[in-house]
Amino acid sequence: MADVKEMVKTAVAALEDKKGGDIKIIDIHEVSVLADYFIIADGSNGNQVQAMADNVQEMLGKQGFECKQVEGYQTANWILLDYGDMIVHIFSREDRLFYDLERIWRDGKTIIDVADL
Repeated sequence: MADVKEMVKTAVAALEDKKGGDIKIIDIHEVSVLADYFIIADGSNGNQVQAMADNVQEMLGKQGFECKQVEGYQTANWILLDYGDMIVHIFSREDRLFYDLERIWRDGKTIIDVADL
């Protein structure tokens, strides 16, 4: 569990570094077997969304964490980075409002600050 918490902290820092919007951490380990944490963020345009995804992969890669799967990179409307115990969702602002993952996963626990992990 300590490794996944380090992954979450690094991913959030990478998103913040690229000015990711409204970054949310949802602890879903008690409500799903998909992962322990979802991280959700948005960007104002496709270039920013891709830059955020690139930065997450670069920073986590430097720590030895490998992304298992990437979805949606080319369209940059919703990029999903699957790290096993942590899944990062990076949306365009419009698509984030449309898909509203926070509502779908409201049974999970929202983490306000990475220091609370």
